Amino acid sequence: MPIEQRFMEIIVCPGCRGKLDMSQEPQGLVCKGCQLFFPIRNDIPIMLIDEAKPLAGIKDHEHPAAS
Repeated sequence: MPIEQRFMEIIVCPGCRGKLDMSQEPQGLVCKGCQLFFPIRNDIPIMLIDEAKPLAGIKDHEHPAAS
């Protein structure tokens, strides 16, 4: 289930408070400022810095910042 637009308008990165972008493959939220990927599990965004993955660590064919 995709995240509703109204939620995307208010959610921010817990690290830098910057805007987040939605990624479909893999499913998650991307902070381009911090270069972090926050996964979505069971339709719930995991917004913990300790659970985030660096964008550089995501495989090229799964890169969520492609836009």
